[in-house]
Amino acid sequence: MTPIQPALFVPHGAPTFAQHPGAAGAAIAAAAGALPLPRAIVVVSAHWDTALPTVGFADRPETIHDFRGFPEELYALRYPATGCREAAEEVVAAIRNAGLPVARDPGRGLDHGAWVPLRLMFPDADVPVIPLSIQSQGGPHQAYRLGQALAPLAAKGFLIVASGNVTHNLRDYQAAARSGGRTPAYVRQFADWIAARLDAGDVSALLDYRRQAPGAVQAHPSDEHLLPLHVALGAGGEHARAERFHSGIDDYVIAMDAYSFLPQQGGRP
Repeated sequence: MTPIQPALFVPHGAPTFAQHPGAAGAAIAAAAGALPLPRAIVVVSAHWDTALPTVGFADRPETIHDFRGFPEELYALRYPATGCREAAEEVVAAIRNAGLPVARDPGRGLDHGAWVPLRLMFPDADVPVIPLSIQSQGGPHQAYRLGQALAPLAAKGFLIVASGNVTHNLRDYQAAARSGGRTPAYVRQFADWIAARLDAGDVSALLDYRRQAPGAVQAHPSDEHLLPLHVALGAGGEHARAERFHSGIDDYVIAMDAYSFLPQQGGRP
């Protein structure tokens, strides 16, 4: 019998997270190591944003260094992932069966939102990786619906890894770096609000976070880095239990919280 996989929301932080993973990196590596080996990984990154849900079909997805101005050695890092066309077709079918449009990309590689956490979680690159895009113009409701479409894949051995950050404001990072590194109060307030709403199973509030959460617009001037959380929430299934298995702040303003959404039978415990 194929073990049911959770859906994971993991941080990818700044690109330098690949070199200095710290406590967050240790936490996501430990979480991956505790899982049964997945049949395939569907990775949803905040950095692949398309008009339609798009599934990558590359046999050997390239490592994309989609950033500038970082240390030279960071550009030498590679993640030698392999794809799986059969598994990618199952992802396409799951999305289509949920009534959503879906497209294929034969050559899509892995941006840093994908390869940085995967390199920490599955360093041997021994599980096929299927990239899947987000649609920022659809907002949280569309991201949640995309996640719901992926939920049936958990019973087939697919691990959903959704990669973003619970807070993400680059201007505030630059300001904090100039002023000596003080973390604005909204960073913890917003992260703790997300944790409380997830613990309560309050999906409606999470989908309406921009109006309801403290500091929401400052935490996310645009949606894309939180939308993977909504994907993971949907992918966990209707009665998924959310577990925050890491909480912390890197680079002054980036909440590095990580969550597991484990499918449950029946209602919430």
